[in-house]
Amino acid sequence: MSDQVLVELTFPGVAAWVPLARRWVSDALMAAGHRDMDGARLVTSELVGNAVLHTGSGRPGGLVMVRVSEVADAVARIEVIDEGAKASPHPRRSDDDECGGRGLWVVQQSSIRWGTRNAPLRWNLVWAEVSTLEALGAGATS
Repeated sequence: MSDQVLVELTFPGVAAWVPLARRWVSDALMAAGHRDMDGARLVTSELVGNAVLHTGSGRPGGLVMVRVSEVADAVARIEVIDEGAKASPHPRRSDDDECGGRGLWVVQQSSIRWGTRNAPLRWNLVWAEVSTLEALGAGATS
């Protein structure tokens, strides 16, 4: 299966749009027949949240774009394109008592693979591929 874009959204770079983006991604994947949206929702939240907090997209009038593609029967690719920052996005190690700073580490741990493309101060594209296959035993009751 080649990449098939399921949804592409552009919205204001404000925190209130993070849960809406997460919902759109989940709904698009569900409509395409994917079964487990947890990884996709988590990755979307982290990537869009980072775009709003750490890039030009979070300035007044800034925009964020999210594109969701199906790359296999049970794999989705989430891309977040923002208006750029001074530094390239990368995971960092946070101290245990810090409240933030783990977003890309969470993306790294929650995805099959992930990466970035950027033109510093112009735009960033951060992507992650996540499994949407329902985990064995999910939904089982004892």
